Amino acid sequence: MVDVYAIIGKFYEHGSDLERVLVGHSRQVTDMAIAICERLKSRGEAVDEQFVREAAMLHDIGIVRTNARGIYCVGTEPYICHGMIGRQMLEELGLFRHALVCERHTGAGLAREEIERAGFPLPHRDMLPISIEERIICYADKFFSKTHVGEPPKPLERVRQKMLSYGEGSLARFDAMHAEFSLS
Repeated sequence: MVDVYAIIGKFYEHGSDLERVLVGHSRQVTDMAIAICERLKSRGEAVDEQFVREAAMLHDIGIVRTNARGIYCVGTEPYICHGMIGRQMLEELGLFRHALVCERHTGAGLAREEIERAGFPLPHRDMLPISIEERIICYADKFFSKTHVGEPPKPLERVRQKMLSYGEGSLARFDAMHAEFSLS
């Protein structure tokens, strides 16, 4: 078992606004992800619920090194890089499987072609959620804002519009995850 709060404490000042945003958002994502796990397990599907719980709490660990003042991030890197940064941070701690969740959760995952077309300052490779656990966390994340922590989940159509803003491929991946994981 991984002590997610000890890991968060390595990088975030305890009690800071940024820690509050990270932990609040991550708890919301974790709660939805665990509800999805429980539903899937009731249907006999194999899901590593403990891993989902840990990885969902750590999926945004990299925001601390980005520049997103609206959510108290005062780092130097572009926000789009937070997943890749989180992967590096967790790999340094030997959490390789958790690290992949960080990298692969942005949007509905990012395809190499989308990264290149958008000119994102990211490596030109696919960063797509592959395992069921990665897809669950990626999906749950789309429903919760870091700028409005504690608010109810975003409506489906709002999430779909945001995914479409990243392109048809992103929307198609999200719709596939919705068909697989929707709680409604």
